[in-house]
Parts: sequence; structure tokens; C-alpha cells
Amino acid sequence: MELKVELSVDGNSLTVEDLVQVAEGKLRVSLSDEAISRLERSRQTVEKWMKADKIMYGVTTGFGPTCDRIVPVAEAKRLQENLIRSHSAGVGPCFESDVVRAIMLCRLNVFAKGYSGVRLRAAEQLVAMINKGIHPCVPEIGSVGASGDLTPLAHIALAAMGEGDVEYKGRIVRSSEALREAEVDPLKLDFKEGLSFINGTSAMTGLAALAIFGGERLVRTSDIVAAMSLEGLLASSDAFDERVHLVKPHPGQIACAKNIRRLLTGSSLLKTDQEIVSSLEKELNREKVSRVRRRIQDAYSLRCIPQVMGAVRASMAFVRQALETEMNSASDNPLVFSKEEQVLHGGNFHGQNVAMVMDLLSIALTEAGNISERRTARLLDEGLSGGLPAFLTKGQPGLSCGLMGLQYVASSLVAENRALATPVSVQSIPTNANNQDIVSMGLTSARNATRILQNSELILAVELISSAQAIDFRGPEKVGSGTRAAYGLVREKIKPITQDRELHGDLELAAGLVSSGNLLERVEREVGKLD
Repeated sequence: MELKVELSVDGNSLTVEDLVQVAEGKLRVSLSDEAISRLERSRQTVEKWMKADKIMYGVTTGFGPTCDRIVPVAEAKRLQENLIRSHSAGVGPCFESDVVRAIMLCRLNVFAKGYSGVRLRAAEQLVAMINKGIHPCVPEIGSVGASGDLTPLAHIALAAMGEGDVEYKGRIVRSSEALREAEVDPLKLDFKEGLSFINGTSAMTGLAALAIFGGERLVRTSDIVAAMSLEGLLASSDAFDERVHLVKPHPGQIACAKNIRRLLTGSSLLKTDQEIVSSLEKELNREKVSRVRRRIQDAYSLRCIPQVMGAVRASMAFVRQALETEMNSASDNPLVFSKEEQVLHGGNFHGQNVAMVMDLLSIALTEAGNISERRTARLLDEGLSGGLPAFLTKGQPGLSCGLMGLQYVASSLVAENRALATPVSVQSIPTNANNQDIVSMGLTSARNATRILQNSELILAVELISSAQAIDFRGPEKVGSGTRAAYGLVREKIKPITQDRELHGDLELAAGLVSSGNLLERVEREVGKLD
């Protein structure tokens, strides 16, 4: 992995977009000059304390409830190694390499702030591992997110030491082998460095940052798919009139309605309420009936898209703000203040900020999936779709099942999301001999949000296939400029379903269009960047 463009890590200005670029292997990293100076000054303070035989938690004492046990200076370095080895106890599947890179970058940014007291050499080890593509095998399960993400971060520190397994050049090898091949020396931990590697929120924060980036992309993609469904269901355009939203001026709601208007520019499939009423009046007079086949107002899953997805946007804006603050925070303990030559003990390692906003993200993403599945249900129900065949089949209804099976998938994913959206941040279980008596469960919260994001991408993919099939019946030539671009890409990848066939492959292709951002990119080339 040879990366050319470089991100200067300074401890203060890391963004979600920066993190995603590094996670995807598109950016090298380096330490800024200011960060190097802060690292060196912070380390000098630690060295002075050690020479003065001052007691420092986790350096010349035990950890947690054993902090009253003094560790001789001669054993202080071995203490750091013992900490890392003993805490490398994670279980479950390992995180993908992009997640591991995000985690390492977050920890590097903490070091760059200059409050951890580690040597420059320790920070440079993370730089080398990121740039050379040495990705520690980090099991997903094992952190309670209180005294930091101790377990997953221990696996990263273990690999930095030349122990444990890593993914390197597409294969799983021992860290010592990968470091040797990449010409990187193993890190020999010094005073405080083992503690500083693991005593913070970097695992949950790295995963959470990737989740919010994917969530924001999902929201804009959802507007595209929803607009296609609006056309497939011959919805009213009045619900998206700018005047409606300016009198309830939530920014996310206004943005969503604006996006849908842009996407549907030129569409002849949507009518205003007055046009619909006039058509219904003619139908009443012609047919001499007291009821008509079409409602004057659409169901909430159509009419209330801006209100629902506006609330989702507002939640995500709050999540992003909290995460970018956390990404640029000193999440460590004790903290070294070199100017005053003081070492202060606190609780910045605690992950409650991340845990709670990840629960909020889970709720927001679950609601995005909820409304998408409801639109799919209307498209497939011949009693609600405004004249579309049952399950959008192009064969003989009854003999052909059409998209019936896809709705089962969407419904099962919605149910799973609702279970996963149960708040994790309140599920504290005391650990560490009741020293950690209120914990955040932040990494679990971030893992749940990530799983809900993946599920919601699949739910949206089901709607994408369904709405494209509905447009086939309505007439692709009648759709708007934005939805035409979306429909065209879908039909490049997925043929119309003219007879029953295995749909697994179609769903995978559609999900790829959603999760990769390709659908969003294609449409934005046509209508400009969506809000």
C-alpha cells in the first residue's frame, strides 16, 4: 500500500472526512511540527517525574483498584507490557481493516494533542503502521467503554510491539513478520505508553465516525429513492411545496423537501392537489359513483417524508458535532500538562458522549428504514399502489410472485433494527472490582449503529428495486431529471423483472449502489449536490 497524498495530524482539526479518507487507504499520515513539539514537551514532563521518584498512576502504581500498590521504577516498563498482554482478550470476528485504520488514526490524534506523555517514537509507530498497511487483528467484542476501549486498543498496542496477528498485504500473519517485511522495528513500550495506548475512546470513536459518514450518505440517497417511489405511486407534489416547510422551519425538513423538488424537476407523474381534485371530480361525474379510486391526500410515508427525514438529519447533525469534538479530544488518563509540569487524574477516557450519540444514530437510522419499508409495502400492494399490479409482477398475478420475497427481507431487517436500536448507553455493568462502576458500553453502541446502517442500506435497496419496477409501468420517459439518472443507473446494473427469478443477486447489486455512494454520485452529477 503506497499512499501519496498526506494528512498532517495535529490533534485538533481531524474531521470525519479526513478519517474516512485515511480509513479507505487514500491518504498517508504524518505528524505536524506542532504535534511533534507537544509530544516532546509532554514526554519531558513524564521523564522529570520519573527521575524525581514521584508517584504516577499506572506508571509507578498498579491499575484500577490496585492503584494503591507501588511498582518499583525498575519494573515500570514491564508493567506496561503486562497491561497490554493481559488486556488483549477480545473475542468475536475482527474489525475490517478500514475500521482498524480509523481507530489507529483516532489514537494517533490523541497522542498528537500532547497530553499523553508518550515518546514521539510511540506515535511514529502508529504513523508507520497506517502508512504501510499493517492492520492489527482487533476482535469486535470486549470493551465496556469506560476506562477507554481497553481491550480493542490493547490488540493494536500488542501488534505495535510485534506480537499478535495483523492483516498485511491481504493475508493474516504474525505482527513480527509484517513489521520485519515492512522494515518497521517493534515498539518497546516505555513509561506510561501501554496505558496511553488503551486508556481512551478511540475504538468506539473511529467506528462511530465511519457510521455517521455512511448514515449521512444514506439520508441523501434515501431522498433519491423516495422520489422514485413518489413517482411510482403518483403522489401529490403539494406536500413538498417550499411554503409548507418554511412555516415549520426545521433545517433538515426544508433541505429534504428541496432535494425532492430538485429530483422531480420535469416529472409528469406527480400532480398538485388541485389537479388531482379536478381529475377526481371528472371521474365522479363520468362514473356516477360516490367513491373514487384515489385519495386526495397521500399516506404519511409519502406526505411526511420531509418531516421524518428532517428529524433524522437533525439527529445526525448533533451526532457529527459530538464525534468531531471527541475525535479532537485528549481521551487519556492521567493527563500530562507540560506547561505547569503537572499530571492530573480525571475521567476523559469515559465513552458516554459517544455511546449516547450512537444510540441516537441507531434510532435515526432505524426510522429511515421504517419509512422506506412502508413505501415499499405500498408499491407492492395492488390495493394501495394506484393501479400497479400485485407485487409489481409483469407476469400473471397468482402464478407469478414478483417482488413478494423482497418485502419479507425488508420486514425482517426492520424488525432487527428495532431490536438493535434499544439504547445500549444505559446498560451499565460495573467491572474492575467496582472501580469502573458506571460504564458507557460505547463500542457496543457503535457496533449496533453500524449494523443498523448496513441493514438500512439493504432496506433502501429493496425500495430502489421496487420503485424502478414501478417506474417501468408508469413510463420511464415521464420521470424527473434526478430520478431519471437514478433509474438509468439501476437499469444499467439490474434488468427489469419480467418473470420470477432469483432476487438475491439483484438485491446485492442494489445494495452496492446505495452503500458505495455510486447512486448518489450519479444523481448529483445531474442535479448538483444534494443537501
